[in-house]
Amino acid sequence: MTELTDRTAGIPTGNGSRTTQSTPAPTPQAATPAAVAGAAAVDVAALGELLLGKWADTRLKSRALAGRPELYKTEGLTHTEHRKRAFGQLKILVDNGAVHRAFPKSVGGSDDHGGNVAGFQELVIADPSLQIKAGVQWGLFGSAVNHLGTAEHHKKWLPGIMSLDIPGCFAMTETGHGSDVASIATTATYDPATEEFVVHTPFRAAWKDYIGNAAADGLAAVVFAQLVTNGVNHGVHAFYMDLRDPGTKEFLPGIGGDDDGVKGGLNGIDNGRLHFTHVRIPRTNLLNRYGTVDAAGSYSSPISSPGRRFFTMLGTLVQGRVSLDGAAVTASKLALKTAIQYATERRQFNASSRTDEEVLLDYQRHQRRLFTRLATTYAASFASEQLLQKFDDVFSGRNDTDEDRQDLETLAAALKPLSTWHALDTLQECREACGGAGFLIENRFASLRADLDVYATFEGDNTVLLQLVAKRLLADYAREFRTVNFGVLARYVVGQATGVAIHRTGLRGVAQFVADSGSVQKAALAIKDEASQRALLTDRVQTMVAEVAAGLKGANKLPQQQGAALFNQHQNELIEAAHAHAELLQWEAFTDALGKVTDPGTKVVLTWLRDLFGLSLIEKNLAWYLMNGRLSMQRGRTVGEYINRLLVKIRPHALDLVDAFGFGPEHLRAEIATGAEKLRQDEAREYFRRQRASGQAPVDEKILLARTAFDKKASRS
Repeated sequence: MTELTDRTAGIPTGNGSRTTQSTPAPTPQAATPAAVAGAAAVDVAALGELLLGKWADTRLKSRALAGRPELYKTEGLTHTEHRKRAFGQLKILVDNGAVHRAFPKSVGGSDDHGGNVAGFQELVIADPSLQIKAGVQWGLFGSAVNHLGTAEHHKKWLPGIMSLDIPGCFAMTETGHGSDVASIATTATYDPATEEFVVHTPFRAAWKDYIGNAAADGLAAVVFAQLVTNGVNHGVHAFYMDLRDPGTKEFLPGIGGDDDGVKGGLNGIDNGRLHFTHVRIPRTNLLNRYGTVDAAGSYSSPISSPGRRFFTMLGTLVQGRVSLDGAAVTASKLALKTAIQYATERRQFNASSRTDEEVLLDYQRHQRRLFTRLATTYAASFASEQLLQKFDDVFSGRNDTDEDRQDLETLAAALKPLSTWHALDTLQECREACGGAGFLIENRFASLRADLDVYATFEGDNTVLLQLVAKRLLADYAREFRTVNFGVLARYVVGQATGVAIHRTGLRGVAQFVADSGSVQKAALAIKDEASQRALLTDRVQTMVAEVAAGLKGANKLPQQQGAALFNQHQNELIEAAHAHAELLQWEAFTDALGKVTDPGTKVVLTWLRDLFGLSLIEKNLAWYLMNGRLSMQRGRTVGEYINRLLVKIRPHALDLVDAFGFGPEHLRAEIATGAEKLRQDEAREYFRRQRASGQAPVDEKILLARTAFDKKASRS
């Protein structure tokens, strides 16, 4: 086999400035398509700029900071040592101006909400514990004061929060209630005689739990509790509370807590529990942007609806989901860069040569397991950038209507589950693809996966978030017919019925088969183009939502118990529809990004990658498309075949596609991504080459046996 070109010297150092062309490596399964694919070339620098997005400068500054050794995760530390290191690293972030971006200009910030999250997402490169601890301090604790408090609160507390003089906690989750925030049991009851709120946890399940900074570092907290005044519960509100004496670090009277101890990951964060026994705080400690209590105990709010008020308050904290979405994408990129780099150097088994072993990345199955995840990572990256821009539009005030906020919340709830699940899947697959080397902590797969495991359940459990998306899809579906007259609705129903009849009787499948005329090439062409992919992906979402809506028709008129039972019967279909919707959003984001690519070669390769993503989604759900008559058997069989053809086309450009992520050695910090494996392989190949050339190489027993058998046969004849 022809040796791969040495790419070690071409790895970018994180600035995305290199422009190269891949040197195509012949693949054993199809040399001719690979040669054709080699006609296209990727402009790595331009692609890197596209991936960096709107806040490229901020990302690069944060990435450079994340590449500094003093911010690296030190493996093997005890959880106590890791906590101390992570807290010290927060001070480095403060000293480098990495935490001020989102805060108001009035207190020294820059009101740059999108840039703040973009920079935060890159910190996962250094240490996920550092990233999440920074998120607790400034993205949750500080953000709650910023977005739920008033100018007076900002002036009083934000400077200390920004400087880390006030390390704090975001005390929302309780042992008994995680995602169901509306049902938390901690109360804050107003006492007009002293103008104080009395904060109390009435039973063990009401303790605040899994709270970052609670076990050791937190001096204060934003505590979420049911606001009760004049005998009326006005729902969940946020209160600023001092927790510990700054000098002794001991809990203040009435406050207690426990250490959550060692976790499955993120052990640089001191998660703990907090409980309150009739703790009194000033009335002015209520963060009262959306609801206030006067001295006499009268409650007022600019939002009259309790439900809308609740979701508005929680909506201001959506940046946590936006941040995790991008951080998960970054982790996926790290894993794929390492695994694909290694796969171009590691050799195993003599498949097509008697002397040289095959490069792992030339095996079709290896391409399948890595390239499909690479395609998904690109889709998730482009979707994440769209989410971040939507977030910035809302929080900057440029587009901040109720509808914009609902769209932002729904988009974040759709994308965060997919990107975090994908990161865990990608880290595991990349680990396995690198064999035993991937299991070594020095190559980071196992460590990153352990740290990112909780991303799937915090800032909103992924399954619960998808249910939120599904409810929005149902609401939008119902809204389409709220004002139409009977005639329009009747025509729509007839059209739907006709469509269902065509699909379910197989007539559409028959039509496809006739059109394909038994030709695999024609069938492949019919599913690979952009319009066909969009139609198939969109139709699946629309059909799933329509079927669930039909199944839930009239549920709101049933008694509560019966309505809940009916909803529960369709819960799985609801969540599946939301999942399909989120995948469609990613595909659309990838397609939109293609429209921004001007370099012809890059556009060709990225189109192949987009097609790989789209067809992989169709292949994953092929049973649905076949059972619902959306694809014929003939056309369905071509999906996998065309995916395999795309793998061959993408193979020569794999290194360029991961080089465009812009990571240098200081970001990867994986021994198997340094080129060391290539040196070992080259040394071994040279050793055996010289041995063969010397004539002193031992004879393989199998060859000797074959010769002996041949000689015996020759002598008998």
